[in-house]
Order: sequence, then structure tokens, then C-alpha cells
Amino acid sequence: MRVKICGLHPLRDVKLCIDLGVNFLGFVFYEKSPRNLNLNDIQKLKSYNKKKSFFVAVTVNPNNDFIENVILNNFDYIQLHGSETEERIEEIRSKGIKIIKTIKVKNESDIYDYKKYNNADIILFDTPGMEKSIRFPKELITKIPKGDRFALAGSISHNNIENIANLGVSFCDLSSSLELDKQIGYKDHQKIKKFIKKVNELKN
Repeated sequence: MRVKICGLHPLRDVKLCIDLGVNFLGFVFYEKSPRNLNLNDIQKLKSYNKKKSFFVAVTVNPNNDFIENVILNNFDYIQLHGSETEERIEEIRSKGIKIIKTIKVKNESDIYDYKKYNNADIILFDTPGMEKSIRFPKELITKIPKGDRFALAGSISHNNIENIANLGVSFCDLSSSLELDKQIGYKDHQKIKKFIKKVNELKN
């Protein structure tokens, strides 16, 4: 099971996630989000030995200036949550960064939109709620393509990851389920440790 944790803070959360072997560390660049990253904190990321982890910039319709001045020298992947076309993805990819393209799934037909994005390195299937953590319906989980290129987001937690893995999912993305109960945007390190422990148990 590959794991991506989104909405991390460069000062508080990164070392823990790297040490736990989290595969993808996501940082949000979206002003409407309580997890939106202060650009002044980006430089802190350069001080970490990432080991086998990758840094992901989570964006919505980013412009070229932002990509070139903020993303390229600091992140391994850019996650696209907007209305990007295959042509736009190719344009961004040509700048020298890998692509995670998010597909919002309301019904089964939405799943097959992934075929429009053959040039994306990773496809992330998410619920329409984005950061509001709506649960992904079980009957739709069974329909999504399987493999390391395909990830699932949507109210995943320590409590349901075993069931989700049993449905064939091998790549999951979490955010709000790993936060403090009364503090949106602040990760609960005990929840992260508990989740990764559960994932490691599933591997054995």
C-alpha cells in the first residue's frame, strides 16, 4: 500500500512522515483552504533528507509563473485539481515535473475520465467534496482501475483501510482524517503513526 498524506506543514509534520516512510507528502497551495501553505515556509523543505519520500504541490489551475517560480525547484510532483486538459498537462509536464491528476467522482461514468489523461503519472480518484472528506462509495471503489498509477482519496482512515485494501486499492491519499479533532489543518501525529502502523501490518 502506497500512502500520500496531504495538507502537511513544512515545520511540524515533514520529519515524522519521512521517518515513517510515507511515500508522498502533499502541501496545499489553495487560498480557500485552511491548509494553504505560506510561501515563506517552502524553503524549509530543502533542509530535509527526503529518503524515499516525494514532495507534492497540491494546486488548482496553477499558472506558469507559479509553477516555474514556486513549484519546479521545490517539489517532485504537482497535483492538479482544476480543469486542466491533456494539452495543459503536457505543457506542465514539459517543464520537468511529474503530474498527479485528480478526477472528481460523483458516479461511475466519471471514473473513466482517467482515459483522457494518459500523460499523467498518477491518477487520483477523489469525491467531489475535495477537502471535506466525503466517503468514497464502496460500489464505486470496485470500479476504479487498480495498480500503482491509481490512488484513492475520500474519508480513508485507520478504521477502514483494511476493507479498502481488500477491495483492491493499493494507493491511498489522506488528509482530514489525520488531523486533530478540533483543529482543522493541524495533523495529529498519533493518528499518523497509528495509520502507518496499520498499513504496515497489512503488508505482512
